[in-house]
Amino acid sequence: MDLNSDLNQFLFGYYPYICLAVFFVGSLIRFDREQYTWKSDSSQLLRRGQLWWGSNLFHVGVLGILAGHFTGFLTPIGVWHAIGISMPQKQMTAMVAGGLFGAMCTVGLGMLLARRLIDPRIRAVSSPMDVLILFLLLAQVVLGLGGIPISAQHPDGSEMLKFMRWAQRIATFRGGAAELVANVSIVFKLHIVLGLTLFLVFPFTRLVHVWSGFASVSYLLRPYQLMRRR
Repeated sequence: MDLNSDLNQFLFGYYPYICLAVFFVGSLIRFDREQYTWKSDSSQLLRRGQLWWGSNLFHVGVLGILAGHFTGFLTPIGVWHAIGISMPQKQMTAMVAGGLFGAMCTVGLGMLLARRLIDPRIRAVSSPMDVLILFLLLAQVVLGLGGIPISAQHPDGSEMLKFMRWAQRIATFRGGAAELVANVSIVFKLHIVLGLTLFLVFPFTRLVHVWSGFASVSYLLRPYQLMRRR
């Protein structure tokens, strides 16, 4: 038995499906059974200024990172070639944009975390999970930024191509995904595992309010309410 091979297969072949299953099913169960906890628990009334800067930097940064990851990894390679973007160009764009949004996210998270740990009133109303999720998010972003210099050592985009193929095989339930990332840097492996773990703990944190943000888009598609005169 090859322990390293088995661990790699579990973390990058099976663990993604465990995390995604808990992410979707857990969110549904929490919405069905604990709707009163389905909120972000804002502490704006306790201190507004630092929250405004930290929250906005974090949200802009994380939205940019998520958009980049989803479009960058799940868009088929043929689409990028069809619109004239090569792998080296795509990787350079990802490094620059990822660095910018990652830096914004890091500063925002640092401000939000310091606010929860330093301010006595906010610390008193913060749960251990509130602090833990901020630490996990901060560690995840720092790992992502740490991967930029490593990616720069592969200007041909070969490493990014491995992650694209891995993500697309996971998304389409095809085998052989784990082997694609078996020999990548430990920084990338930790980044992937921690990212998946965030999906795993998502239903048990205040992050569930993200679903409400997506759901609010449906209000734009609602038919007009008709008012009748008596």
